[in-house]
Amino acid sequence: MTFPSTADTDLGELTITRVFDAPRERVFKAFTDPDQLSRFWSPVGTSLPVDKIKVDARPGGVFETVMVADADGTEYPMSAVYLDVVEPEKIAFTVTGAGLVSTMTFSDLDGKTELVLHQTNVAAMFRSPEAVAGLNSSFDRLVELLASQAS
Repeated sequence: MTFPSTADTDLGELTITRVFDAPRERVFKAFTDPDQLSRFWSPVGTSLPVDKIKVDARPGGVFETVMVADADGTEYPMSAVYLDVVEPEKIAFTVTGAGLVSTMTFSDLDGKTELVLHQTNVAAMFRSPEAVAGLNSSFDRLVELLASQAS
């Protein structure tokens, strides 16, 4: 996916809240383990090959992915820098060149986990109903991954 430059003037915020039936340590780990990320962190219709993921989950570390369209193999690279990582409570990163800041907070709900994804400097195209549905499809995949780990 190509992110708009910081010159985009139609920027806003996006927040998605989901509750997962898994302890927050497991949910947090899914976002820092390339093997797990490859199984869920892309919308339906794309894949995320594990060999195209870099995770250095510490402030100043890199977070890079390349999503691949299932239909035609088109690649969508994303490069970010971690701003804050507090295990198992918070992950924040900024997308290189786009100014988008993504913050995920993980709250314990008696063995379940509330995840709040809050993004700022989000271009209009990434706030559209289709884009939000794509993000939610990634979270749906995470539900499946966590369920498979519980059995």
